[in-house]
Amino acid sequence: MNKGHPAAAITGVGVYLPQKILSNHDLEKTLNTSDEWIRQRTGISQRRIAESHETTFTMALEAGKNALKMAKLRPEEIDLIICATLIPEHPFPSTAALVQASLGASKAGAFDLEAACAGFVYGLGVARAFIHSGMARVVLIIGSETMSRVVDWEDRSTCVLFGDGAGAAIVQSSFDEKAGGILEVALKSDGSKADCLSIPGGGSRYPTTENTVRDKLHFLRMNGSEVFKAAVRGMADATLEALKRSDLQLSDLSLLIAHQANSRIIEAVQKRLELPDGISYQNLERYGNTSSASIPLALYDAMHESKLRQGMYLAVAGFGGGFTWGATIIKWGLNPEN
Repeated sequence: MNKGHPAAAITGVGVYLPQKILSNHDLEKTLNTSDEWIRQRTGISQRRIAESHETTFTMALEAGKNALKMAKLRPEEIDLIICATLIPEHPFPSTAALVQASLGASKAGAFDLEAACAGFVYGLGVARAFIHSGMARVVLIIGSETMSRVVDWEDRSTCVLFGDGAGAAIVQSSFDEKAGGILEVALKSDGSKADCLSIPGGGSRYPTTENTVRDKLHFLRMNGSEVFKAAVRGMADATLEALKRSDLQLSDLSLLIAHQANSRIIEAVQKRLELPDGISYQNLERYGNTSSASIPLALYDAMHESKLRQGMYLAVAGFGGGFTWGATIIKWGLNPEN
């Protein structure tokens, strides 16, 4: 770790999940699918679905409050709020600005970050840069998504994959070696593959009309085979690049947390990296693909399941529409009882 600047340490993690659970068996009642079919192809058993009063903002706010509580910080100590989301509360104002006001984070700047399912990894990179440059001492990063509102519930190839939720992390300036830190980040993109994973409608290209609604342009569209190949290659290669920048080896890693999209993708990333069995964490069985919320949800669960321990090195990798992808190497310094 560079002694010339403070570490960007994760000092608090918080989550929010809707109470409503939609199981594979529930989907069997409305779709030509089965629990076995979904489990075998995705590893997903159930997902959380937001009720009408739950939105990207309300979930983000609760996750942010919980992260602050773990970090033992007051809202007015936050310098910057980043909300990673592909389904913001509105086109503008930003969801992050709404969180800022509701938290009472009177000194914080706020903006939304859109890198689809890689959004939280991008957010970690931005937070690290702000802290290393001295522009911020405390950054709140939130990943929050209401995916259930942009999937076509008649399309079994996509709707079975996604769920709703929010996760947040406090990244804080620290010179305490035990606090760990975000060591290195590798961020990548390939816009030539944009059509493989997108929501075409609602922007300047296809503004909302009767025709765009009729043609379902406001729903998520995905070329599954292309996404699978690119996700495996992208997350594995970015992890290797971030490791190299950190002067670490694959053998130094104790845990891999990849974007929780599909168990087959996660297993393929592990295989491509030639990592041992048991090193990659999965919780998608319970939540499905929650896009930018998946990584903070996984960090939270892994920590409370004692998979994350102070002093260990972990790789965190994400992949999403754009295509955008990236990875970061973190020296973990947080324990649940802190």
